[in-house]
Amino acid sequence: MAQPDSKKIFFENLSGAGKAIAVLTSGGDAQGMNAAVRAVVRMGLYVGAKVYFIHEGYQGMVDGEENIREATWESVSSMLQVGGTVIGSARCKEFRTHEGRLKAAYNLVQRGITNLCVIGGDGSLTGANLFREEWSGLLGELVDQGLIEADAVQKYSALHIVGMVGSIDNDFCGTDMTIGTDSALHRIIEVVDAIMTTAQSHQRTFVLEVMGRHCGYLALVSALACGADWVLIPEMPPEDGWEEKMCEKLSATRSRGTRLNIIIVAEGAIDRHGKSITSSLVKDLVVKCLGFDTRVTILGHVQRGGTPSAFDRILASRMGVEAVLALLETTANTPACVVSLYGNQSVRLPLMECVQMTQEVQKAMDEKRFEEAVKLRGRSFENNLKTYKLLAHRKPETELPTSNFNVAVLNVGAPAAGMNAAVRSAVRVGISEGHKMFAVSDGFEGFYKGQIKEIKWADVGGWTGQGGSLLGTKRTLPAKHVEKIAEQMRKHNINALLVIGGFEAFESLLQLFEARATYEEFCIPMCMLPATISNNVPATDLSIGADTALNAIVETCDRIKQSASGTKRRVFIIETMGGYCGYLASVGGLAAGADAAYIYEEPFDIRDLQANVEHLTEKMKTSIQRGLVLRNENSNDNYTTDFIYQLYTEEGKGVFDCRKNVLGHMQQGGAPSPFDRNFGTKISAKAMQWISKKLVETFRHGRVFANTEDSCCLLGMRRRALVFQPVVQLKEETDFVHRIPKEQWWLKLRPLMKILAKYKTSYDVSDSGQLEHVVCNRPRDLDASVAM
Repeated sequence: MAQPDSKKIFFENLSGAGKAIAVLTSGGDAQGMNAAVRAVVRMGLYVGAKVYFIHEGYQGMVDGEENIREATWESVSSMLQVGGTVIGSARCKEFRTHEGRLKAAYNLVQRGITNLCVIGGDGSLTGANLFREEWSGLLGELVDQGLIEADAVQKYSALHIVGMVGSIDNDFCGTDMTIGTDSALHRIIEVVDAIMTTAQSHQRTFVLEVMGRHCGYLALVSALACGADWVLIPEMPPEDGWEEKMCEKLSATRSRGTRLNIIIVAEGAIDRHGKSITSSLVKDLVVKCLGFDTRVTILGHVQRGGTPSAFDRILASRMGVEAVLALLETTANTPACVVSLYGNQSVRLPLMECVQMTQEVQKAMDEKRFEEAVKLRGRSFENNLKTYKLLAHRKPETELPTSNFNVAVLNVGAPAAGMNAAVRSAVRVGISEGHKMFAVSDGFEGFYKGQIKEIKWADVGGWTGQGGSLLGTKRTLPAKHVEKIAEQMRKHNINALLVIGGFEAFESLLQLFEARATYEEFCIPMCMLPATISNNVPATDLSIGADTALNAIVETCDRIKQSASGTKRRVFIIETMGGYCGYLASVGGLAAGADAAYIYEEPFDIRDLQANVEHLTEKMKTSIQRGLVLRNENSNDNYTTDFIYQLYTEEGKGVFDCRKNVLGHMQQGGAPSPFDRNFGTKISAKAMQWISKKLVETFRHGRVFANTEDSCCLLGMRRRALVFQPVVQLKEETDFVHRIPKEQWWLKLRPLMKILAKYKTSYDVSDSGQLEHVVCNRPRDLDASVAM
């Protein structure tokens, strides 16, 4: 529920004046940490606080002196795209001692720092909480030793702690995704995609070892994203006799004509008796039992390196801003908290509750309570495991249920990365449910032309990593061809329909729903999955393909900005796709560190353009040498990319020069990101299970008959949950002229981009996190890995 307007301009009633905030990164490094540091520094400065870097983690806090330095706006420029942590991270044995913490307290008090933002894992955050609990006692000791004045105890009476979890393993309970996890998945999937080509050439089996000493998240999700034949993780050791079962699976896959096998092993994988399962052990097993040409690849620290993904930059930026908000609102009685996302919503969780639950997972594993360990990891981990088992392990024909239902799947609209993963998932889950699956080529155009054929389990092997649409997709709507489509549905006895696509897919389902009054063939369960890079479909926060497009935009912006390195001051004007929807320009701008993003949803005029030029001119007079401006392709009919380029060029004379770039269809191409592969896979599996349920419910007197509104739905991600919503009920939420939803959640992120670009703006904090308990029940449909 929206809060009063008085809470919207938070810097008026949540001023940071007189406060000092310090930010440190501790423990292992993770991509995206720099984005978090940047957000904390700029948000802190924005609200009037003093902000300090603590270099080298807790070691720097203990050593003090030059390790604790005041941060400026410019000191975090050009760090958004840098991996690792530029302020350094170090393990510190001394901070684990009382004497070390006493030194750290002295160094903080000397600078008036009583607000700490700690970016690290559970060990770093636990240490921070202990430091907070001891704080008043440490100050008392410092007074007794004559190191600080007695009034300092009152002045700096409480230490406030807010944590952000930076860990590629995603092993911290209470958080959907930790900073760095998505980037690590990018590194893994890049390697898997590269290995697949050489493995197919030589008919090889590859065993990949990925990080995860205590948590199998990376192994599990990468296995799901690449369609691996087998995965071994510490939370769910294989049953005794797994060796024979794995070899049987590999052999069966080869016998069906597959030229490669992929096995993914988490470095902490164990069997039911606690014995380690190493990648070399798996390789030797495959060679001995099957004689397959087998290679081992250990990814190691490559998973920690490289440029952070768009997801991690956005996650870290949102959490950095949220951390500052939490520090401003905290009181002496507020427990230390962790800022995080559930679904698509910010939350604050008591730090020690998260730590305790994380420790419970390890305890359950040590005591061989593996089912409980999986549940404690969270609903996302549990869903990932169930989905992987459903898709990877084909049951024998004799064990499959026989439903006698025929389900058709098709792609509609423009191609989007992740569509193929969704089709693969639908086909395999449908077959597992006992249905006969039919693939329709070229959308509804192919439908009315009869381009329909049965599709089998093996036909979709290797589809997860393929970009575009292997089924073919067209923008043709069904309204003009309903009679021919109905005829084809009769001919093939289609009992249910799964449509994967963008705004055209939404319009198509509305037309088919209306056609039910004339043609009973459309009185069947129908479901749509949103798949469009524009992310302009109503009733869903996220669409399949949008993450891949964001990464393409961010990678290109990074390269374009780098091209100006060492040259004179330069501003780049970048045009993105999206139709009338400004999602790509706005969220891409946040991830790329843009100074402005022009979109249709937020009208602008020549005065706004002039103000932006003047703002950039002022920034260019400092050490900042590059500017970035994004423009959505349909943001304004008159203020075109060329016009904005010419305006900036003219007004920036003598201060900066300008370059422009139209990104075009490169945003639609390329291999799907890990996020899009998994999002497509999981929502498609969920949709097929819904279709199966509806088929049973609506089967009467030897036929399927479904004509209610809730039998024609869109499955979308809304805040915390995946929700089935009748398409006919979404008409009021939709601007059909501009093909966008009337309300769009990401518009609330635009002030963040402006704040981080040094603009004064109002910021609605009504959606900011509220303190919750980790143990409370989460919505049953929550799928944490789709958080953004």
